[in-house]
Amino acid sequence: MTATLLRILGALVCILVTNGDVMPQKDFNLQGISGKWYLIGYATNTLWFVTRKANMKMGTAVLKPTAEGDLDMIYSSLNSDGTCWKMTHLAKKTDIPGKFTIRSQRWDNDNDMRVVDVKYNEYALVHTIKTKAGVSTVLNKLYARAKDLSPEVLQKFKQFSLDTGILPENIAILPKNDECPAA
Repeated sequence: MTATLLRILGALVCILVTNGDVMPQKDFNLQGISGKWYLIGYATNTLWFVTRKANMKMGTAVLKPTAEGDLDMIYSSLNSDGTCWKMTHLAKKTDIPGKFTIRSQRWDNDNDMRVVDVKYNEYALVHTIKTKAGVSTVLNKLYARAKDLSPEVLQKFKQFSLDTGILPENIAILPKNDECPAA
């Protein structure tokens, strides 16, 4: 019953958020977002997150602009057994700077990703609407250039997540973690 209620609530919230149209930061600079980031915060009402958030830890993302204006995204996180979890995506540019689309073959979903707030040498707040089989959910991520962020930026992420329909208990500041060894 709870899982069904969460799915319905998530779909309704996403409809509201989509209608509110969260926009990317004005004057978005693709080259400015390039480089290594730490995944500090994660917020979503999806059922898989609710059941796994206690085991999630900080990971890294390397963002590389392509010559075409797209964004290569390489994620990695060190597992507790010492192995590395890795994933890559190509975020395709749209007509709006800071807004990208991603088709995930792995999870069979479409993603509308927007960089909504970024201070290029400190943090980036990314809002994604994921759609699978006609059902949409919201995912917010907070990235940082270092493993620590100010309480003000953390609060900004939490408030943005609440404003986009994420339940308070589904907003996580991830515990620090060692990085995957260089390949």
